Amino acid sequence: MKITTIGIDLAKEVFQIHGVDEYGKAVLRKQLRRGQMAEFFANLGPCLIGLEACGSSHHWARKLGGFGHTVKLMSPQFVKPYVKTNKHDMADAEAICEAVTRPNMRFVPIKTVEQQAILSVHRARQGFVKARTSQANQIRGLLSEFGIVIPQGIQSIGKRMPDILEDAENGLPGTMRRLLERLNDHLKELDRQVKELELQIKLWHKESEASQRLEAIPGVGPITASAIVATVGNATEFKSSRQLAAWLGLVPKQHSSGGKQLLLGISKRGDTYLRTLLIHGARAVIRFAEKKAEPESWLRKLITRRNKNVAAVALANKNARIIWALLTPRKRHFTPITLWQQLLRLIDREG
Repeated sequence: MKITTIGIDLAKEVFQIHGVDEYGKAVLRKQLRRGQMAEFFANLGPCLIGLEACGSSHHWARKLGGFGHTVKLMSPQFVKPYVKTNKHDMADAEAICEAVTRPNMRFVPIKTVEQQAILSVHRARQGFVKARTSQANQIRGLLSEFGIVIPQGIQSIGKRMPDILEDAENGLPGTMRRLLERLNDHLKELDRQVKELELQIKLWHKESEASQRLEAIPGVGPITASAIVATVGNATEFKSSRQLAAWLGLVPKQHSSGGKQLLLGISKRGDTYLRTLLIHGARAVIRFAEKKAEPESWLRKLITRRNKNVAAVALANKNARIIWALLTPRKRHFTPITLWQQLLRLIDREG
Protein backbone atom coordinates (compact mmCIF):
# COMPACT_ATOMS: atom_id res chain seq x y z
CA MET A 1 0.00 0.00 0.00
CA LYS A 2 1.30 3.46 -0.97
CA ILE A 3 2.66 5.59 1.86
CA THR A 4 1.63 9.25 1.51
CA THR A 5 2.71 10.82 4.81
CA ILE A 6 5.54 10.04 7.22
CA GLY A 7 6.40 11.43 10.63
CA ILE A 8 9.98 11.08 11.87
CA ASP A 9 11.05 11.42 15.49
CA LEU A 10 14.68 12.56 15.15
CA ALA A 11 17.45 11.46 17.49
CA LYS A 12 21.22 11.00 17.46
CA GLU A 13 21.35 7.36 16.36
CA VAL A 14 17.86 5.76 16.41
CA PHE A 15 15.01 7.33 14.37
CA GLN A 16 11.37 6.32 14.78
CA ILE A 17 9.27 6.27 11.57
CA HIS A 18 5.48 6.41 11.37
CA GLY A 19 3.80 6.28 7.96
CA VAL A 20 0.14 6.40 6.84
CA ASP A 21 -1.64 5.89 3.54
CA GLU A 22 -4.03 8.25 1.76
CA TYR A 23 -6.85 7.25 4.13
CA GLY A 24 -4.85 8.00 7.26
CA LYS A 25 -4.36 4.35 8.20
CA ALA A 26 -1.02 3.46 9.78
CA VAL A 27 0.93 1.21 7.41
CA LEU A 28 4.48 1.73 8.66
CA ARG A 29 6.03 1.70 12.11
CA LYS A 30 9.76 1.27 11.99
CA GLN A 31 13.02 2.12 13.72
CA LEU A 32 16.00 3.12 11.59
CA ARG A 33 19.62 3.63 12.51
CA ARG A 34 21.37 6.75 11.27
CA GLY A 35 23.22 4.82 8.56
CA GLN A 36 19.95 3.33 7.23
CA MET A 37 18.07 6.62 6.77
CA ALA A 38 19.47 7.64 3.39
CA GLU A 39 19.04 4.22 1.79
CA PHE A 40 15.47 3.80 3.09
CA PHE A 41 14.13 7.14 1.86
CA ALA A 42 16.06 7.01 -1.42
CA ASN A 43 14.14 3.83 -2.30
CA LEU A 44 10.78 5.20 -1.07
CA GLY A 45 8.32 6.91 -3.40
CA PRO A 46 7.77 10.66 -3.02
CA CYS A 47 5.68 11.49 0.05
CA LEU A 48 5.07 14.21 2.64
CA ILE A 49 7.53 14.03 5.56
CA GLY A 50 7.06 15.88 8.84
CA LEU A 51 9.90 16.73 11.24
CA GLU A 52 10.13 18.67 14.46
CA ALA A 53 12.37 21.73 14.19
CA CYS A 54 15.23 20.65 16.44
CA GLY A 55 18.91 19.72 16.27
CA SER A 56 19.89 18.32 12.83
CA SER A 57 16.35 18.82 11.47
CA HIS A 58 17.46 21.23 8.73
CA HIS A 59 20.18 18.79 7.65
CA TRP A 60 17.69 15.94 7.31
CA ALA A 61 15.15 18.21 5.62
CA ARG A 62 17.65 19.09 2.91
CA LYS A 63 18.83 15.48 2.55
CA LEU A 64 15.34 13.95 2.34
CA GLY A 65 14.16 16.76 0.06
CA GLY A 66 16.97 15.81 -2.30
CA PHE A 67 15.34 12.36 -2.70
CA GLY A 68 12.17 13.98 -4.08
CA HIS A 69 10.15 14.11 -0.86
CA THR A 70 8.23 17.12 0.42
CA VAL A 71 9.67 17.91 3.84
CA LYS A 72 8.10 20.30 6.36
CA LEU A 73 9.42 21.39 9.74
CA MET A 74 7.19 22.25 12.71
CA SER A 75 7.82 23.78 16.08
CA PRO A 76 7.69 21.11 18.85
CA GLN A 77 5.13 23.15 20.79
CA PHE A 78 2.67 22.78 17.90
CA VAL A 79 3.21 19.02 17.72
CA LYS A 80 2.76 18.35 21.45
CA PRO A 81 -1.10 18.57 21.43
CA TYR A 82 -1.24 15.64 18.99
CA VAL A 83 0.53 13.21 21.36
CA LYS A 84 -2.26 10.86 22.45
CA THR A 85 -0.52 8.91 25.21
CA ASN A 86 2.61 8.93 27.32
CA LYS A 87 5.73 10.32 25.72
CA HIS A 88 7.83 7.81 23.78
CA ASP A 89 9.33 7.66 20.31
CA MET A 90 6.40 5.88 18.64
CA ALA A 91 3.85 8.32 20.07
CA ASP A 92 5.99 11.29 19.04
CA ALA A 93 6.41 10.01 15.47
CA GLU A 94 2.65 9.40 15.18
CA ALA A 95 1.92 12.90 16.49
CA ILE A 96 4.34 14.43 13.98
CA CYS A 97 2.71 12.46 11.17
CA GLU A 98 -0.72 13.77 12.13
CA ALA A 99 0.35 17.35 12.79
CA VAL A 100 2.05 17.80 9.41
CA THR A 101 -1.25 17.15 7.61
CA ARG A 102 -3.20 19.85 9.48
CA PRO A 103 -4.26 22.65 7.07
CA ASN A 104 -3.68 25.40 9.64
CA MET A 105 -0.29 24.15 10.84
CA ARG A 106 2.55 26.69 10.94
CA PHE A 107 5.80 25.52 9.41
CA VAL A 108 9.43 26.53 9.90
CA PRO A 109 11.42 27.61 6.81
CA ILE A 110 14.14 25.11 5.87
CA LYS A 111 17.53 26.79 6.02
CA THR A 112 20.22 26.34 3.41
CA VAL A 113 23.78 25.38 4.30
CA GLU A 114 24.88 28.99 3.78
CA GLN A 115 22.17 30.28 6.11
CA GLN A 116 23.15 27.84 8.83
CA ALA A 117 26.81 28.74 8.44
CA ILE A 118 26.31 32.48 8.94
CA LEU A 119 23.89 31.83 11.81
CA SER A 120 26.61 29.74 13.44
CA VAL A 121 28.91 32.76 13.22
CA HIS A 122 26.19 34.86 14.87
CA ARG A 123 25.79 32.32 17.69
CA ALA A 124 29.56 32.18 18.23
CA ARG A 125 29.76 35.97 18.33
CA GLN A 126 26.87 36.09 20.79
CA GLY A 127 28.70 33.63 23.04
CA PHE A 128 31.91 35.68 22.94
CA VAL A 129 29.97 38.87 23.75
CA LYS A 130 28.37 37.17 26.74
CA ALA A 131 31.74 35.84 27.92
CA ARG A 132 33.31 39.29 27.45
CA THR A 133 30.61 40.93 29.57
CA SER A 134 31.03 38.27 32.25
CA GLN A 135 34.81 38.73 32.30
CA ALA A 136 34.49 42.50 32.55
CA ASN A 137 32.04 42.19 35.45
CA GLN A 138 34.39 39.79 37.22
CA ILE A 139 37.30 42.22 36.94
CA ARG A 140 35.12 45.07 38.14
CA GLY A 141 33.87 43.03 41.11
CA LEU A 142 37.33 41.86 42.17
CA LEU A 143 38.71 45.40 42.08
CA SER A 144 35.80 46.73 44.13
CA GLU A 145 36.87 44.39 46.96
CA PHE A 146 40.11 46.40 47.14
CA GLY A 147 38.38 49.76 47.04
CA ILE A 148 39.00 50.44 43.34
CA VAL A 149 35.85 51.34 41.41
CA ILE A 150 35.83 51.51 37.60
CA PRO A 151 33.13 53.48 35.72
CA GLN A 152 30.53 51.54 33.74
CA GLY A 153 31.39 50.29 30.27
CA ILE A 154 33.87 47.73 28.99
CA GLN A 155 35.96 50.48 27.42
CA SER A 156 36.55 51.97 30.87
CA ILE A 157 38.27 48.76 31.99
CA GLY A 158 40.67 48.83 29.06
CA LYS A 159 41.56 52.46 29.76
CA ARG A 160 41.99 52.13 33.53
CA MET A 161 43.72 48.74 33.81
CA PRO A 162 47.27 49.89 32.78
CA ASP A 163 47.23 52.65 35.40
CA ILE A 164 45.84 50.30 38.08
CA LEU A 165 48.52 47.69 37.42
CA GLU A 166 51.33 50.25 37.47
CA ASP A 167 50.11 52.19 40.51
CA ALA A 168 52.23 51.01 43.42
CA GLU A 169 50.21 52.96 46.01
CA ASN A 170 46.78 51.42 45.44
CA GLY A 171 47.41 48.61 47.94
CA LEU A 172 47.12 45.68 45.48
CA PRO A 173 49.39 42.73 46.38
CA GLY A 174 51.57 41.09 43.75
CA THR A 175 49.31 38.05 43.52
CA MET A 176 46.33 40.25 42.69
CA ARG A 177 48.27 42.23 40.10
CA ARG A 178 49.32 39.06 38.27
CA LEU A 179 45.72 37.80 38.34
CA LEU A 180 44.37 41.08 36.98
CA GLU A 181 46.93 41.05 34.21
CA ARG A 182 45.82 37.53 33.21
CA LEU A 183 42.12 38.48 33.30
CA ASN A 184 42.77 41.64 31.31
CA ASP A 185 44.60 39.64 28.63
CA HIS A 186 41.64 37.27 28.47
CA LEU A 187 39.26 40.21 28.10
CA LYS A 188 41.34 41.58 25.23
CA GLU A 189 41.32 38.19 23.51
CA LEU A 190 37.53 37.94 23.79
CA ASP A 191 37.20 41.44 22.37
CA ARG A 192 39.46 40.49 19.46
CA GLN A 193 37.35 37.40 18.73
CA VAL A 194 34.15 39.49 18.71
CA LYS A 195 35.63 42.01 16.25
CA GLU A 196 36.89 39.28 13.92
CA LEU A 197 33.49 37.58 13.81
CA GLU A 198 31.77 40.92 13.24
CA LEU A 199 34.09 41.49 10.28
CA GLN A 200 33.19 38.06 8.91
CA ILE A 201 29.49 38.87 9.24
CA LYS A 202 29.94 42.22 7.48
CA LEU A 203 31.77 40.54 4.59
CA TRP A 204 28.87 38.10 4.17
CA HIS A 205 26.46 41.02 4.37
CA LYS A 206 28.21 42.80 1.48
CA GLU A 207 27.77 39.72 -0.71
CA SER A 208 24.05 39.33 0.07
CA GLU A 209 21.71 41.51 -1.95
CA ALA A 210 18.77 40.85 0.41
CA SER A 211 20.82 41.76 3.46
CA GLN A 212 21.99 45.03 1.88
CA ARG A 213 18.39 45.84 1.02
CA LEU A 214 17.41 45.60 4.69
CA GLU A 215 20.28 47.83 5.80
CA ALA A 216 18.47 50.80 4.23
CA ILE A 217 15.87 50.61 7.03
CA PRO A 218 16.67 53.00 9.93
CA GLY A 219 17.64 50.90 12.95
CA VAL A 220 18.78 47.87 10.92
CA GLY A 221 22.54 47.44 10.49
CA PRO A 222 24.68 44.69 8.95
CA ILE A 223 24.45 42.46 12.04
CA THR A 224 20.65 42.64 12.23
CA ALA A 225 20.13 42.42 8.47
CA SER A 226 22.35 39.36 8.02
CA ALA A 227 20.77 37.58 11.01
CA ILE A 228 17.25 38.15 9.67
CA VAL A 229 18.07 37.04 6.12
CA ALA A 230 19.84 33.93 7.44
CA THR A 231 16.88 33.07 9.67
CA VAL A 232 13.78 33.77 7.57
CA GLY A 233 15.22 33.64 4.04
CA ASN A 234 12.71 35.20 1.62
CA ALA A 235 9.96 35.19 4.29
CA THR A 236 7.57 33.17 2.11
CA GLU A 237 6.44 31.12 5.15
CA PHE A 238 4.73 34.25 6.51
CA LYS A 239 1.45 35.22 4.90
CA SER A 240 1.67 38.86 5.97
CA SER A 241 3.98 41.36 7.59
CA ARG A 242 1.86 41.21 10.73
CA GLN A 243 2.52 37.47 11.00
CA LEU A 244 6.28 38.04 10.87
CA ALA A 245 6.04 40.66 13.63
CA ALA A 246 3.97 38.23 15.72
CA TRP A 247 6.50 35.44 15.10
CA LEU A 248 9.23 37.72 16.45
CA GLY A 249 7.20 38.36 19.62
CA LEU A 250 6.70 42.07 18.90
CA VAL A 251 2.91 42.08 19.31
CA PRO A 252 0.76 42.16 22.50
CA LYS A 253 0.02 38.92 24.28
CA GLN A 254 -3.71 38.27 24.56
CA HIS A 255 -5.74 36.90 27.44
CA SER A 256 -9.24 37.43 26.07
CA SER A 257 -12.44 35.58 26.96
CA GLY A 258 -16.18 36.04 26.72
CA GLY A 259 -15.91 38.71 24.08
CA LYS A 260 -13.73 40.89 26.32
CA GLN A 261 -10.35 41.70 24.86
CA LEU A 262 -7.39 41.96 27.22
CA LEU A 263 -3.98 42.83 25.82
CA LEU A 264 -0.86 42.37 27.91
CA GLY A 265 2.82 43.10 27.22
CA ILE A 266 4.57 41.78 24.14
CA SER A 267 4.41 38.01 23.71
CA LYS A 268 8.22 37.56 23.47
CA ARG A 269 7.73 34.53 21.23
CA GLY A 270 10.05 33.44 18.47
CA ASP A 271 13.74 34.20 18.13
CA THR A 272 14.99 36.19 21.14
CA TYR A 273 18.19 37.14 19.33
CA LEU A 274 16.40 38.77 16.39
CA ARG A 275 13.91 40.55 18.64
CA THR A 276 16.75 41.95 20.76
CA LEU A 277 18.62 43.24 17.71
CA LEU A 278 15.52 44.96 16.32
CA ILE A 279 14.64 46.63 19.63
CA HIS A 280 18.21 47.80 20.25
CA GLY A 281 18.29 49.23 16.72
CA ALA A 282 15.00 51.01 17.38
CA ARG A 283 16.45 52.54 20.56
CA ALA A 284 19.32 53.97 18.53
CA VAL A 285 16.85 55.57 16.10
CA ILE A 286 14.87 57.04 19.00
CA ARG A 287 17.98 58.67 20.45
CA PHE A 288 18.55 60.32 17.09
CA ALA A 289 14.89 61.26 16.61
CA GLU A 290 14.69 63.06 19.97
CA LYS A 291 17.03 65.76 18.68
CA LYS A 292 16.93 65.78 14.90
CA ALA A 293 13.63 64.28 13.72
CA GLU A 294 10.82 66.51 12.50
CA PRO A 295 8.34 67.45 15.28
CA GLU A 296 5.43 66.20 13.13
CA SER A 297 6.99 62.84 12.32
CA TRP A 298 5.30 59.63 13.46
CA LEU A 299 8.14 58.61 15.75
CA ARG A 300 8.49 62.03 17.38
CA LYS A 301 4.77 62.12 18.17
CA LEU A 302 4.95 58.60 19.58
CA ILE A 303 7.84 59.49 21.88
CA THR A 304 5.99 62.47 23.32
CA ARG A 305 2.91 60.47 24.34
CA ARG A 306 4.37 57.05 25.25
CA ASN A 307 7.31 55.61 27.19
CA LYS A 308 10.55 55.23 25.21
CA ASN A 309 10.56 51.45 25.70
CA VAL A 310 7.04 51.25 24.26
CA ALA A 311 8.12 53.45 21.35
CA ALA A 312 11.16 51.21 20.74
CA VAL A 313 8.99 48.11 20.51
CA ALA A 314 6.51 49.90 18.24
CA LEU A 315 9.32 50.96 15.91
CA ALA A 316 10.79 47.45 15.97
CA ASN A 317 7.35 46.11 15.01
CA LYS A 318 7.13 48.57 12.14
CA ASN A 319 10.63 47.65 10.95
CA ALA A 320 9.75 43.96 11.05
CA ARG A 321 6.78 44.59 8.78
CA ILE A 322 8.92 46.61 6.36
CA ILE A 323 11.45 43.75 6.39
CA TRP A 324 8.72 41.32 5.31
CA ALA A 325 7.75 43.61 2.43
CA LEU A 326 11.37 43.88 1.27
CA LEU A 327 12.15 40.16 1.52
CA THR A 328 8.98 38.70 0.04
CA PRO A 329 9.27 38.27 -3.75
CA ARG A 330 6.63 40.25 -5.61
CA LYS A 331 5.67 40.66 -9.25
CA ARG A 332 5.32 44.44 -9.16
CA HIS A 333 8.45 46.55 -9.41
CA PHE A 334 9.34 49.36 -7.04
CA THR A 335 11.02 52.50 -8.30
CA PRO A 336 13.63 54.11 -6.01
CA ILE A 337 11.51 57.27 -5.67
CA THR A 338 8.31 55.56 -4.52
CA LEU A 339 9.77 52.57 -2.63
CA TRP A 340 8.96 53.80 0.87
CA GLN A 341 5.55 55.16 -0.16
CA GLN A 342 4.64 51.73 -1.55
CA LEU A 343 5.84 50.00 1.62
CA LEU A 344 3.87 52.32 3.90
CA ARG A 345 0.72 51.84 1.81
CA LEU A 346 1.19 48.07 2.01
CA ILE A 347 1.53 48.19 5.80
CA ASP A 348 -1.48 50.52 6.20
CA ARG A 349 -3.61 48.25 3.98
CA GLU A 350 -2.84 45.27 6.23
CA GLY A 351 -3.69 47.21 9.34
